[in-house]
Amino acid sequence: MSATSEAPYVPTYPVSQQDRNENENKYTYHPPKDHQIERYRRIRTYASDLEKLILTLTPKSREQSLAKTKLEEVVFWANAAIARNE
Repeated sequence: MSATSEAPYVPTYPVSQQDRNENENKYTYHPPKDHQIERYRRIRTYASDLEKLILTLTPKSREQSLAKTKLEEVVFWANAAIARNE
């Protein structure tokens, strides 16, 4: 059943306007503004350099894989901080 054809949902708990605003901001596309592009690039460059360092200094392992995944998360959240809050 698609989200648009489901029966109306009756919330059990009240949802504040602040929560509604945060939800809308999270799931809205935020196209990059000119003044943000260089910061996105710098974040990606530093993360790439750190991943290269991790690859050269650590053995292939679950832990290395987790470190790489967490680094991707760092980039994602740093970029989201810029996109969602400016």
